[in-house]
Amino acid sequence: MDVIAGLVSSAFLAGGVLALAGLGETISQRAGVFNLGIEGFMAIGGISAIASVEATESLAAGSLAALAAGLVMGLFFALATVIFRVNQVISGLAFAFLGLGLSAWLGASYAGRPAAASFEKLAIPRLGDIPFLGEAFFNHQVPIYLSFFVLPFILNYVLFRTKLGLSIMATGENPGAADAAGVAVVPLRIGCVMFGCAMAALAGAYLTLVFVPSWSEGITAGRGWIAIALVIFAAYRPIRVAVSAFFFGLITAFGFTAQLWGWDVPSAFLSSLPYVATLVIMLVPVWITLKGRRTDRPAALGIPYYREER
Repeated sequence: MDVIAGLVSSAFLAGGVLALAGLGETISQRAGVFNLGIEGFMAIGGISAIASVEATESLAAGSLAALAAGLVMGLFFALATVIFRVNQVISGLAFAFLGLGLSAWLGASYAGRPAAASFEKLAIPRLGDIPFLGEAFFNHQVPIYLSFFVLPFILNYVLFRTKLGLSIMATGENPGAADAAGVAVVPLRIGCVMFGCAMAALAGAYLTLVFVPSWSEGITAGRGWIAIALVIFAAYRPIRVAVSAFFFGLITAFGFTAQLWGWDVPSAFLSSLPYVATLVIMLVPVWITLKGRRTDRPAALGIPYYREER
């Protein structure tokens, strides 16, 4: 029982970065902007956090630095894709490589050094003492609670129960009709893109302040691409994104646990399991489309909005 509780706890730890990045990408795509640059934003957020913590020994400063870096970089991405209508795929790839390269250069002096401070586990009073459930669900770092038990439900409520959320979804489905109904399409898309980029940067901070915690070049290890796949698989719904992130974390945690148990399985194979799972889940939307069923993909996703064509 203790082994299973530890496995579940590790799944939350490994999946938190995917949940944060995926939740941000969900809002961006719901507004009609496809961001392939998550990997780069995560890297910038990670190095910003570790550098700020090194200078201040403050976790709050590190988190805010990552958030600020994501917002600033996200503003430039929004200007490129929403204002200047540059192809979203090309822009996303450009920002991905820009973030990875810039973070590698900025982080050279921090490589291999442990973070000056990191988030510690915080057991929820009374709940954390429950056998099995306490260790598995109620004894985590604060960012994990936010990633799985707070933000998904807040974003789900905003999207499906508020006027703002309905405006976001209308902008992603039919921006022309939304504009005619009085929705400020361009500012709304810019805001959603910046939010998604900020969340990706916070996911990077999660890697360097919670998951590792330290900085090394390539620390994102393709997790940004997995987060994009999760959003599509989860049908652009925040709670489903969090649940999917947990199961991907479970796959990752299982690989680590199998190595600790000394299973006679190549470590490279166990490490590749999350990426194999990504390929498998991407077949689900394809299968749904081939069956002639409607997916929840926003109709205007990836399509620039020209008001004069309304």
